[in-house]
Amino acid sequence: MATGQPNGRQRSWESRSTGPAKEGPERLAEILSRLFTARGWGRRQDRLRLDEAWAAAAGPEFARHTRVIGLRRGVFEVEVANAVVRQELAHFHKRRVLDALRTKLAGVTIGDLKFRSG
Repeated sequence: MATGQPNGRQRSWESRSTGPAKEGPERLAEILSRLFTARGWGRRQDRLRLDEAWAAAAGPEFARHTRVIGLRRGVFEVEVANAVVRQELAHFHKRRVLDALRTKLAGVTIGDLKFRSG
């Protein structure tokens, strides 16, 4: 392993990747994509988008008593503060809220809306 250093160590500014060296500058989009992935910012943006869509779909009267758990396999899951809110959402408002979520999150498949007591 000849690196040009007498003791075989690599200089800090040299590429440590095992792939072929790239010539010229990198595209900013590629750099930002790697940064977002490494820092988990993409997941945070997705989570923020779900929270905002839920707040708009449920309305302020329900949003303050609920918390979005997540979206898994097409099921939008929400934690509710108590059984009364859970029953009201599940029995009287589920269809309306589900339709509003599908509208707000266009391009995302939402097959069902589940409520959990928290």
